[in-house]
Amino acid sequence: MTTETINTEATAQQYIDDMARTRGYVLDYHKVMAKHDFPVLEAANKMVSAAYLQQRTLDRKTKELIFIVSLTAMRASKGHIQSHIRVALDLGLTPTEILEAIEISLPEAGVVAFQAGVEAWREVVDAEGIEPTVTVHEGGNGAA
Repeated sequence: MTTETINTEATAQQYIDDMARTRGYVLDYHKVMAKHDFPVLEAANKMVSAAYLQQRTLDRKTKELIFIVSLTAMRASKGHIQSHIRVALDLGLTPTEILEAIEISLPEAGVVAFQAGVEAWREVVDAEGIEPTVTVHEGGNGAA
């Protein structure tokens, strides 16, 4: 390993650690890009920082709710939706407020996207449902 490689890895590690502190999470692709194409990660993160992380007119709670709804509508991975749900909870949003935001996706994105968002939320907040007392076929949880 060259000194340049060691310095680049140390810089990338510091960057990932800073991202985790700032965002409250990092995604798998962040970790991979930090190791394999650090300049692209930096460029992508600058755009995300400008639109999402930097304080402008919308507060961070509002931005998290928007992210949760947009990720649900786009049918993002459950883990990605859950990372924003966890940050929203850390910021003081209630499970009910987050669920209400997810419900906004129903008319525009449809029931399949909505079910996936609710399933992501249910797992994070450990919500339970009411089981039927009659014989019924299992309907699933909406997860992919």
